[in-house]
Amino acid sequence: MWGGSAEQALLSAGCAQMHRIYDLPGGAASGISDSKLPDMQAGWEQGITNTLASLSGLNLCYESVGMHASLLGFCMESMVLGDDILGQVMRLVRGIDVTEDTTSIEVMKEICLGGAGHYLGSNQTLQLMQTEYVYPVVGNRMSPKEWVEAGKPMLIDSEK
Repeated sequence: MWGGSAEQALLSAGCAQMHRIYDLPGGAASGISDSKLPDMQAGWEQGITNTLASLSGLNLCYESVGMHASLLGFCMESMVLGDDILGQVMRLVRGIDVTEDTTSIEVMKEICLGGAGHYLGSNQTLQLMQTEYVYPVVGNRMSPKEWVEAGKPMLIDSEK
């Protein structure tokens, strides 16, 4: 079986579910890539396998970043990229916080019925952006215009 395959992701998810059924700690491999370099294939394989394993409740994930060529290779750049991938995955695991603070009817009334009609200037929005958004270390969230003006930087060339 290939490390970055959907089948490996399903196997890791199955392991996680069995650990939960029997209330046992346990881990599985996840985040391995069959790619030889930190390229698009590595990104989707690491993202998919880590996400599925994590959302299935895996409480120990080994080989989660940096591993390439089905564990025959290792790449330091992929460790850095993996940090952003795992940050996103952990945000998915945390889910959506539905509380009075995050779904305030009063704020909705104020903005939708008498305010600007959008939440961008709301103090609540600004506060929630600090806890609900993941700000990647190397991932690029520039607008297309900003990206072109910055010389079209490629992620793999990042110096961070």
